[in-house]
Amino acid sequence: MQWTTACPDWANRLVREQSIIPAPIFPDHAEQALGIFKELRVVDLPGKPTFGECSKQWVFDFVRAIFGGYDVETGKQLIREYGLLISKKNTKSTIAAGIMLTALILCWRAEEEHLILAPTKEVADNSFKPAASMIRADEELSDLFHIQDHIRTITHRVNRNSLKVVAADTDTVSGKKAGKVLVDELWLFGKRANAEAMFLEALGGQISRDEGWVIYLTTQSDDPPAGVFKDRLNYWRDVRDGKVTDLKTLGILYEFPRQMLKTKGYLNPENFYITNPNIGRSVSAEWLEDQLRKNLSKTDGTSQQFLAKHLNVEIGLGLRSDRWAGADFWEGAVERVTLSELLGRSEVVTVGVDGGGLDDLLGLALVGRCKDTGGWLAWCRAWAHPSVLERRKEIAPRLQDFAKDGDLVLVNQIGDDVEELASIVASVEDCGLLNMVGVDPAGVGGVLEALMAAGVPQEKIIGISQGWKLGGAIKTTERKLAEGVLRHGGQPMMAWCVSNAKVEPKGNAILITKQASGTAKIDPLMALFNAVQLMSLNPAAQGGSFWEDS
Repeated sequence: MQWTTACPDWANRLVREQSIIPAPIFPDHAEQALGIFKELRVVDLPGKPTFGECSKQWVFDFVRAIFGGYDVETGKQLIREYGLLISKKNTKSTIAAGIMLTALILCWRAEEEHLILAPTKEVADNSFKPAASMIRADEELSDLFHIQDHIRTITHRVNRNSLKVVAADTDTVSGKKAGKVLVDELWLFGKRANAEAMFLEALGGQISRDEGWVIYLTTQSDDPPAGVFKDRLNYWRDVRDGKVTDLKTLGILYEFPRQMLKTKGYLNPENFYITNPNIGRSVSAEWLEDQLRKNLSKTDGTSQQFLAKHLNVEIGLGLRSDRWAGADFWEGAVERVTLSELLGRSEVVTVGVDGGGLDDLLGLALVGRCKDTGGWLAWCRAWAHPSVLERRKEIAPRLQDFAKDGDLVLVNQIGDDVEELASIVASVEDCGLLNMVGVDPAGVGGVLEALMAAGVPQEKIIGISQGWKLGGAIKTTERKLAEGVLRHGGQPMMAWCVSNAKVEPKGNAILITKQASGTAKIDPLMALFNAVQLMSLNPAAQGGSFWEDS
């Protein structure tokens, strides 16, 4: 049987209000399940209508795609993973309750467990309460199922099949053997360092259940995507776009086409329907327009969070009111450049170093002056000991993402970080391009020894005054970004550091300190300021570069 989970024309389909959900592989089983789903009642709506009476067509298409992936003759589920990215208030959790209750009714196994995994107790209640209410609103279902509110469990009185809603912050998922699993609010799991291990436990029962599947439901994150959320979202996009062929995975993503994101077409109320397929039912277009107008002018991050939650616009830099001014120009100053390219194009290079504690990052920044244009090119890298993942669990998923990108190196042995840093700086010296290395005087010990051991001349290593004295470098960096003179490689790690930087006024100066940023790290950005401080002194072009010789 031929089918596909790709939808390369998804953008045109969304704009034209056409379905982005494929037809079911097995229509007969899909219609049987849909018939059950349509009879379930949504009790928190006036008149307690059934799903069949109050839902839009996209909901029915979604239910068909899930249950229509099951081959009754072989007992195998052909599509094993479903991902739904949809804006807030499009009845996501209520639909989840209906789908899982339908699966429970149709289940042919005895003593089978169905699982809804939620990141918090509140989210768990959002799925359990509608499911329990659907049963209580139907006399036949009330006779068939036993509800235990205190443990969020619904049990079939005859075959003992059950639906259990588990809150990851209070309950354990160890030992679960559920064949059908629904994960609600995946974006919140993206902030958990142990989410991947948790999913392995929750989904472990499917190894012996060919009819099993997992459904991930989520809105966009209120921070840049991270962890398991980022991994799954990127993979769903690749499958949807046809970049990856995976017939067992179906990603249904209600998000704006790239061109609309570029032109900010999402700010036009006429386009709200693209990420809100339930508009006119559970979503009020008038309310969205009013809230957009109220939040758009806010600079504390509220506007971006509104766009992420209600319009599925992925958050980039967190532009707060106390943000560093350079953050406004950071995304527009991207020029993809590798270390080798920077060295090949530069006539002189300055280096900045910062950080290095056990719960810090060790940041390295190179700023090269282009011999052709006179512009500045920046390249950065960071190192960390794995202990930082334990000490700073709240940012561990994000640090692991940066490690996958290659911008952050997790070293197993303390000292390996400064040795690797020193070898990069020594390679700049060997090229004949190194002007000076600027370091934070407070943490110069181990770095100085490693640099000298690598062959970097001691006279080229100087301390850069921090605190208010670094204000000149901070202002120079933001001006060069605004002028288009300073270009950087567009590394996600650096965008995160820039979004973490908080400005504190100090008399006539400004401060960006690690204390103000809290657990969020800015060490590579501080290293960049050190390198900019040296480049702003207009060092002379260095001679003898082997790049020119070769």
